[in-house]
Amino acid sequence: MLIKVYNITRIFNYPIALLSILMGMCGSAQAEQKTPKLVLQITVDQLRADLPYRYQDRFVKNGFNYLFDNGVVYKDAHHPHANTETIVGHVTLATGATPATHGLIANMWFDRNAQRQVYNIEDDNYVLLSKGAAVDKDTEIDPTQKAANVEGRSPANIIGSTFADELSISTNGRAKVFSVSVKDRGAVSLAGHSGKAFWFSKQAGEFVTSNYYYQAYPSWVEDWNNKSYIKQFAGTQWQLLNKKDTYLFGNDDDKAWEMDMAGYGRTFPHAFGSESSKYFTTLLTVSPVGDEMTVDFAKALVKAESIGDDDITDYLAISLSATDYIGHFFGASSLESEDNILRLDRTLADLFEFIDEHVGLTNTVIVLSADHGGPEVPGYLNEKNIYGEYVPRTDWEQSDEVKAVKKLLRINERLVEAFSPPYIYLDMDTIAKTDFPPAMVQDLLVAELNKREEIFTAIASHKLESGNFPDTPIYQAVFNNHSQGRSGDIYLVFNPHDFINDLEGLTVTATHGSPWNYDTHVPIIFVGKDIAARNVSRRVETIDLAPTLSALLNIKAPSASEGKVLVEVVQSK
Repeated sequence: MLIKVYNITRIFNYPIALLSILMGMCGSAQAEQKTPKLVLQITVDQLRADLPYRYQDRFVKNGFNYLFDNGVVYKDAHHPHANTETIVGHVTLATGATPATHGLIANMWFDRNAQRQVYNIEDDNYVLLSKGAAVDKDTEIDPTQKAANVEGRSPANIIGSTFADELSISTNGRAKVFSVSVKDRGAVSLAGHSGKAFWFSKQAGEFVTSNYYYQAYPSWVEDWNNKSYIKQFAGTQWQLLNKKDTYLFGNDDDKAWEMDMAGYGRTFPHAFGSESSKYFTTLLTVSPVGDEMTVDFAKALVKAESIGDDDITDYLAISLSATDYIGHFFGASSLESEDNILRLDRTLADLFEFIDEHVGLTNTVIVLSADHGGPEVPGYLNEKNIYGEYVPRTDWEQSDEVKAVKKLLRINERLVEAFSPPYIYLDMDTIAKTDFPPAMVQDLLVAELNKREEIFTAIASHKLESGNFPDTPIYQAVFNNHSQGRSGDIYLVFNPHDFINDLEGLTVTATHGSPWNYDTHVPIIFVGKDIAARNVSRRVETIDLAPTLSALLNIKAPSASEGKVLVEVVQSK
């Protein structure tokens, strides 16, 4: 075979020509670099997917509309699990796994070994860096945080890796990974096992963390806390952004079902009170101030930690909690919720402007979603001639259904060990003293519970573990929520528009946690320079978010990820 050899010097009369071409080729390769400098993950707590569209006509240009105009917008995105609570949704978004796999099946569950309810991220191996920053059980309105026996927080209960973990692994720890939220569980979940998490302590009035993450605060955190951001709101009020007659719910500012706590009132303006007031910091979080404060802290983080300053992709998660607290106090269809979303739109616009200035939006991938949606208030539905009602909290051990089963089986001791919604935990020691297998006891109690008018279905855990259940969306969602060792023996699904509003003694206007569409339907929006804007109507799931981010960065998906890569995001323009 004849091999033809070319003399480069004959092709190029001048060596400098070759050098110029080679340099140009290198320059082209750099210009085509697609790896973003930053992944910005925004999770809006209790943002049901339809809510932004209600008020879009009054949005500013570069808030929600920046996402709608420039992103892939999934119009039919849902959480695939039944218990749509905060930690459950956050960890699902982070891991790409269902709670049956990642293990965070509820904000709190009954620990049979400890013989008590446990809070999802409590960890007695760690303490908070700030003294006096633990949950004040006398003033804390979040009953799940009050359940914690220790002040320490960590991601130890999360089974498997998160997207943030995989980014850290793929860069040998060079990626800067941070998460910020008012809620501890909102921050800890998204930071994963390898990132750094900060959250707001209502007791201390500052952002804190535990010694899982740091042995001492970085100086910039101390600087931010020392400026006492919250002082500016002492003696002020949450007032309407616009004229009242421009609001959809402008004539609905005083409803009997809305909460009125600590003088906050049911109507605008809502007074925060003095800085010394018992509930001052709490009321700030039940307003748009909670999100504005979180974003202000995140801005300080971006500048101090040089986020997006090099060629290694960094990760910043911001979980915004105000929409959730306001939804619990006033409901989704309220003047407070409407004003909050209009202000949230401006908060997002402010954040995006800041990111553009310091990192560049063309260098940033933004993904926005929610940990869950939320229901309409029964009273609001009733005004529209639609059924809905509150379900009384039941002491199941004293219920007629449990008494009937105990009588049938001749059980004289306690049968129900705990009720940690949505799960009933049976006393296995009591059952062990009988001649009846646990599965039989579960089935008998399920048969009795299914006679109750407010219960859509009660589901025995042994059915889920054996795979012996009907192939319906509701059963599949409950199956996706079942984690052996943490889940209870019977899962209760209440009828649509029925829910318990007594949260361990605190009566709220609305609460989420069901497998119904209003609680599962959330936004999923991806924006980035190589992501072509479009609306997608097919049904997708929140477990798809983490593996899609991984595919976008060409790193491996989280270890227990069950989702699919969303092709519209990874296809180039």
